[in-house]
Amino acid sequence: MLTAIQTVPRILAIEDDPVLASHLSSHLSERGFDVTLRHDGEAVRELLGTCDFDLILMDILLPGASGLEVLADLRRRKGIPVILMSALGAEQDRIAGFSQGADDYLPKPFSMSEMVVRIEAVLRRVAYERNVPPAANAPELELDDERQDAGRDGQWAQLTGTEYRLLEILVRHAGEVLSKPFLYQQVLHRSYSQHDRSLDMHVSHIRRKLQGIGYLSGRLDTAWGKGYLFQFQREDA
Repeated sequence: MLTAIQTVPRILAIEDDPVLASHLSSHLSERGFDVTLRHDGEAVRELLGTCDFDLILMDILLPGASGLEVLADLRRRKGIPVILMSALGAEQDRIAGFSQGADDYLPKPFSMSEMVVRIEAVLRRVAYERNVPPAANAPELELDDERQDAGRDGQWAQLTGTEYRLLEILVRHAGEVLSKPFLYQQVLHRSYSQHDRSLDMHVSHIRRKLQGIGYLSGRLDTAWGKGYLFQFQREDA
């Protein structure tokens, strides 16, 4: 049963296969979720205009409008977390989903237990992000949530969305080592793998871009074997 969620999470499940849709609805209801079930993309667009949900579980291949089309439209209006489901296993399909703003991806077939674990993980992350205070600007560095960028003296670093989220959370916890598993979950929205170098790549890009705008009052350091931290430079350094 749900323990980390204080209120009953409202889940919108969109699946055109009637058998799978029935399994999804019954299993999620048994696990304590408030489930609304729909079978096509157009119905979802109408429903989202009148109802609020905590998470959307959506198939990519839907009649009326594809899951990716619904997701793109949704991201222009709402920030509801979305988990995509699909029998399409190709890498480009997963990339397309994440690039449109999906929070997670469930390749079919999947177990009901795995689905619940993924849903609870996304809901925990969203709850954490909503309850943390906004990051204070580092000395001489402006963090602009609307731009999703960092600037100094009118120059902007041209960060990507992922790079901005990573820098913002490190600045918010300045001086504290944040582990790679934590950063993968909070920033990249997936589990940490020892052979995945994506986080290291984003850190390298942030360092280069901050240097490019002449930012020297803080630095993004590596805590070897632990993770990363943002530190302010001492005036006598």
